[in-house]
Amino acid sequence: QVQLVESGGGLVQAGGSLRLSCAASGRTFSRYTMGWFRQAPGKEREFVAAVTWSGQRTHYENSVKGRFTISRDNAKNTLYLQMNSLKPEDTAVYYCAAEALVRMNINGPIVPDYWGQGTQVTVSS
Repeated sequence: QVQLVESGGGLVQAGGSLRLSCAASGRTFSRYTMGWFRQAPGKEREFVAAVTWSGQRTHYENSVKGRFTISRDNAKNTLYLQMNSLKPEDTAVYYCAAEALVRMNINGPIVPDYWGQGTQVTVSS
């Protein structure tokens, strides 16, 4: 089992940047495929990005490609999401997620087994 705690959210102007972090408990962090999801007011939760256990393979939702970068540090049990060129439509609660599956590659959204509590990202125009 793993517990996830996000941080780094906040208010930023359009065009700005934020870096989200997700600290994971336990000693088996490297056995999880990790991802980020987000949920805007009145909308369903949607996939944003995912990374394999090694950090070598990633997959992004089309609207964030080229602007967001997902990465992980297995030695620190931490997942990151670097968000650049932020837009008002990126405003949402961002959730860290863990899938209990060791993937060699990612071609689509992961299916999380564990979720963090979420961190708010607000982008003003």
